[in-house]
Amino acid sequence: MRSYLQHYIGGQWVDSQGGTRHAVINPATEAPVTEIMLGSQADVDDAVAAARAAFDSFSRTSVEERAALLEAILAEYKNRAGDLAEAMAAEMGAPISFARTAQSGSGIGHFMSTIKALREFQFEEQIGNSLVVHEAIGVVALITPWNWPMNQIVAKVAPALAAGNTMILKPSEEAPACAAIFTEILDKAGVPAGVFNLVNGDGPGVGTALSRHKDVDMVSFTGSTRAGIQVAKNAADTVKRVHQELGGKSPNVILPGADLEKAVPRGLQSVIMNSGQSCIAPARMLVHEGQAEEAARIAAATMQAVETGDPAQEGRHIGPVVNKAQWEKIQGLIAKGIEEGATLETGGTGRPDGLDTGFYVKPTLFSGVRNDMTIAREEIFGPVVTIIPYKDEEDAVRIANDTDYGLSAVVFGSPDEVKRVAPRLRAGMVYINGGQPDPGLPFGGYKQSGNGREYGKYGLAEFMEVKSLVGALA
Repeated sequence: MRSYLQHYIGGQWVDSQGGTRHAVINPATEAPVTEIMLGSQADVDDAVAAARAAFDSFSRTSVEERAALLEAILAEYKNRAGDLAEAMAAEMGAPISFARTAQSGSGIGHFMSTIKALREFQFEEQIGNSLVVHEAIGVVALITPWNWPMNQIVAKVAPALAAGNTMILKPSEEAPACAAIFTEILDKAGVPAGVFNLVNGDGPGVGTALSRHKDVDMVSFTGSTRAGIQVAKNAADTVKRVHQELGGKSPNVILPGADLEKAVPRGLQSVIMNSGQSCIAPARMLVHEGQAEEAARIAAATMQAVETGDPAQEGRHIGPVVNKAQWEKIQGLIAKGIEEGATLETGGTGRPDGLDTGFYVKPTLFSGVRNDMTIAREEIFGPVVTIIPYKDEEDAVRIANDTDYGLSAVVFGSPDEVKRVAPRLRAGMVYINGGQPDPGLPFGGYKQSGNGREYGKYGLAEFMEVKSLVGALA
């Protein structure tokens, strides 16, 4: 079993002050796979003090110095990519083939995108006889989730470093080993002491302590909307900046001009990968009522062909969901869909055949869903798709926007249809005819999906203050 019982503070691995031991459960075997120490208020205080002490010198480093540091981190990250993948497969259930490519590979993409953004960023702008400058915010707290661990860690750490900030990372207690390996990467790459600190812990403990801390200048949080609201409340008393990437209930709007044989499987694949545990998963498939029956036929065949299996094995199968609580939540929502009258096309409650151990979920498809049903309103975060029929284009837009969330949307259709519909969708990202996430494009949502943006120059700007030097050129 992996053991990470220390935190990384001030450039050293140190014992916790009053922390609590925590076992991480392998979702495929239901057995402990990693142990960590959940941190205390004293651990947080030490990490914040270390970051504060390092800020003055690190914030004054040059763009080239910080770009060179990021390059060194990237090189070491590539050396350890296999270790990162193995940790994610064991702790959050991503199949090892997927963990080696998409999961660990996403971090490489974010480092490359951030280095490019840093070298191209305009830190100064002349307005009249004055200068407007961008500078580091200060000490930032980074709170990350378990579903795409390295994607979210690097999407925060890389721009925070690039901007000249110092930081404390609290990774999810469900997937901490990859964060510990990442810390080893930063240490070996030569990140100065105190610039990056790692404190393991849970949300109510370390997350709350960081959010409330008077010497933390910014919190960047990715997780559920419920938890994001609490982070914002905890941060309010100190008026710190709060950046949030929260939940989603993304629509997949398939317009009449789309090729169903292409659009339906592509949309489903975006949900199925990572066992449905993606905040942008387009789990609400909106299809014209005249095409709903055909779409359900194609979708059912696609879902039935999805294989589920051991994440330690190579292959194109999906793995389990992250833990028992998540599995039970998904089972309850599937049962609720049946109870509320949706048509179960395939899947359902219980584990897939032949899998008696592990938090595996049957790939599940519902048709005949109304947008007021629970399965159409709540974020399921599992391999579950709902087909919702619409009457016409106006009805499709209305249903797509009828959600508390606004993280992303997907549209398939002819060029004219897409041109009309895509701009009307209230979402931070709209993926058109199979478009995929890009680490250089802004990532973030409308409404209860959060505020602020990540990735590329947009994510870099989030970690900086803007200052006016009035009359500086007079």
